[in-house]
Amino acid sequence: MTRPPFVISIQSQVVFGHVGNSAALFPMQAAGLEVASIPTVVFSNTPNYPTLRGHALPPEFFSDLLQGARERALPERAAFILTGYIGSLDVALMVADFVAEAKAANPDLIYLCDPVMGDAGPGLYVPEAIADVMRARLLPMADIATPNPFELTWLTGREITTLADLEAARQALHISVQGRLIATGCALDDTPGGHIESVILSSDGISRHPTRHLPVALPGTGDLFAALIIAGLGHGLALDRAVETAQILTSRALGHASALGAGEVVLSEREFRRALLTLGPSCEIT
Repeated sequence: MTRPPFVISIQSQVVFGHVGNSAALFPMQAAGLEVASIPTVVFSNTPNYPTLRGHALPPEFFSDLLQGARERALPERAAFILTGYIGSLDVALMVADFVAEAKAANPDLIYLCDPVMGDAGPGLYVPEAIADVMRARLLPMADIATPNPFELTWLTGREITTLADLEAARQALHISVQGRLIATGCALDDTPGGHIESVILSSDGISRHPTRHLPVALPGTGDLFAALIIAGLGHGLALDRAVETAQILTSRALGHASALGAGEVVLSEREFRRALLTLGPSCEIT
């Protein structure tokens, strides 16, 4: 019997709500992937509440978790590593070392770097030193990177308004020749009205994937989207199909959250869960 694809997911965790691993773990597992989740921070809740408790993992504790992952040979087993929000410089540096070691030990490993740093509303919400580690160490190792326009602008110093801006930003990021940039949540000068789009840029060319823009901005949206891309790839979908599937399912989760009046993504909607269980090359998700 073939074991399912194995994912190491390194990002935030909350006691209540859905961001980071608390948004990513369920959809990947529901889609049939095996996931080892390693928290970088543990907070009481998502950041849209009046109070926020918890903190970044102490460096020695986080290091111990990584060592345990090494001792179980998880990097050698993994098909994917996913990284997201990182709350301290020490942890960021250890994540970079771990990813480099994993890719050296397992050349077939696919690394998706979601450089969770900020957005147009709140601005940069990690210390610049952490953002610098993402730019200098994590993104150059990425096989797939999923920044939003704010993050691309901060990382490259280029405003993102046209397709040419995205092409220049990909070059400025210094991701590998084989690396694929997925610019998420783009509203370019020629994006269809009422839509946003994900734009995939690679050495093979550019593909654009518009989707209806929902007037909903909720914590955890990008974390869910990146996890859904991994879920699609783990089931053999081509990257463009995985992105489109992730867009459809993310929109479904956002729409359900909006209907409930929730302040963050909701993962319990019946059709969302059903789609995860049937995910694969032959599935049709609408």
